Amino acid sequence: MHEDEKLPFTSHLEELRKRLITAFIAVGVGFVIAFGFKERLFNILVQPLTKVMEEGETLIYTGLPEAFFTYLKVAFLTGLMVASPIILYQFWMFVAPGLYKNERRMMVPIVILSSFFFIGGALFGYFVVFPWGFKFFLGFATDTIRPLPSMKEYFGFSAKLLLAFGLVFELPLVLTFMAKLGIVSVEFLKKNRKYALLLFFAGAAILTPPDVITQVMMALPLMVLYEISIIGAKIFGKKKAEPKEAEQEAG
Repeated sequence: MHEDEKLPFTSHLEELRKRLITAFIAVGVGFVIAFGFKERLFNILVQPLTKVMEEGETLIYTGLPEAFFTYLKVAFLTGLMVASPIILYQFWMFVAPGLYKNERRMMVPIVILSSFFFIGGALFGYFVVFPWGFKFFLGFATDTIRPLPSMKEYFGFSAKLLLAFGLVFELPLVLTFMAKLGIVSVEFLKKNRKYALLLFFAGAAILTPPDVITQVMMALPLMVLYEISIIGAKIFGKKKAEPKEAEQEAG
């Protein structure tokens, strides 16, 4: 029997509240620490753009409070990234009571892998996608048209991509976990590969800027990650003739 069948609904709400508070505190601590290095962090964030800009060109801010609020957002984004392992841990621990004991043993590896894939996806966006994407956009400059990117616009653009790549890189872990629970199977993933491909390109078109390069650079890794998911499902997926030891352990 699942543990969540023994707990009243109010207990789940209380558990959710505690998990959310812990996650918010972790982000808050990360934000406070990151704010002390806000200028340095923004310079790191903007490096992929400044490297492809012509000499002498810089970012601008068009409103008096724009720089201050941008630094606040940079500190918050950094705090979110730093606290991501704790946030993911709180999420998976909230899910854990609804699982069998043998399934709950997977929680620690899942938290570690979740953090790895999320941060890895963000780094992929920063080191691989950003240089190509920014070079593409700056290519529209002419003798009479010069780019004047603002701090606010750049942060919104880059933060969206970093979070998007971090989230989509969770795909192998999510699908493998679903296979472990018996929600999907290897045969299902193989059969629907072509539909997944269409969804990847559609999702990339929504999450990335309206240019083919960044869309393809998100969709292609997703295709690779999907194949990794199939391998993970094959190794860790629920077997058809699985013994009922899990029910005995949970009982």
